[in-house]
Amino acid sequence: MKPATAVGIGLGLFGILLSAMMEGTSPAAFINIPAVLLICAGTFGATLASVGMESMKKIPALYKRVFSTEPLDIPARVDLLVSLAEQARREGLLALDSRIGEIDDEFTRKGMQLVVAEIDGMSARHHAGAAPFEKAGGFAPTIGIIGTVMGLVHVLQNLAAPSELGPAISSAFIATLMGVGAANVIFLPVANRLKTISTEEVELRTMTLDGILSVQAGDNPRLVSDRLSSFLAPLERTAGEAQGEAAAPLEKAA
Repeated sequence: MKPATAVGIGLGLFGILLSAMMEGTSPAAFINIPAVLLICAGTFGATLASVGMESMKKIPALYKRVFSTEPLDIPARVDLLVSLAEQARREGLLALDSRIGEIDDEFTRKGMQLVVAEIDGMSARHHAGAAPFEKAGGFAPTIGIIGTVMGLVHVLQNLAAPSELGPAISSAFIATLMGVGAANVIFLPVANRLKTISTEEVELRTMTLDGILSVQAGDNPRLVSDRLSSFLAPLERTAGEAQGEAAAPLEKAA
C-alpha cells in the first residue's frame, strides 16, 4: 500500500504524456518556463495566503507521510484488546500493568494508563495537514487560466504576425494544462490520501478506546470481541473467526 500514491501520480503523469505523444505532440511542447513559474509561484502564493506559513512548512513531512505510511492492522488491534480483556477478567486489572510495556502502539499504551484520548485533536491536526493540498488543488487551475488569458492578450497584441499565432496560442494554453494537471494528478490526490489516512487512524483509535473501556469495565471477552468486530469488514471478521476456531483445539490440548 505504501507506494500506491507515488505509483498513482506517476501513472497519471505518464498517461497524460503518452496520450499527447500518441496524438503527435512532442513532450518538449509542454516545457514552458513562464507557465511553470506562474503555476508554481501563483499556486504557492495563493495557498500560503490561505493556510499560513506554519502549514506550508509541514508540506515536505506530509508528502513523506503519504508515500511511506504503513497500512493499519485493525484485526491485530482487536486481538490485542480481546486478549487484554481476557487477562483482566481472569486475573484482574492490576495484572495488566506487566503488559503495558509490551504494547507497541503509543495510543493503546496511554489508554491503558488511563490517559484521556485525544481523537478529536488528532483529527483536527490531520485536517489542517490536508488543507494546503486542498487549497493548492483549488487554486492551480484558476492560476493556469490566468496564465492562459495573459498569453492570449499577448497573442491579440501581435495579430500582425499570423505565422506566430499558432505557437503563441499553444503556449498560452500550456498554463491551463499545467494548472489543471497539477491539481488533479498531484495536489488533490495527496489531499484525499491524507484524509483517508486520517479516517483510518480515527477509526482505529475509536475502536481502541472502546476496547480499553471494555477491558476496564471487566466485560466478557466474547462480548468485547463481538463489539470490536463491528469495526472490521465482513471478510476480516470471517478470517479472524477462522483463526480463533483453529487455535481453540490447540489450547485445549495444551
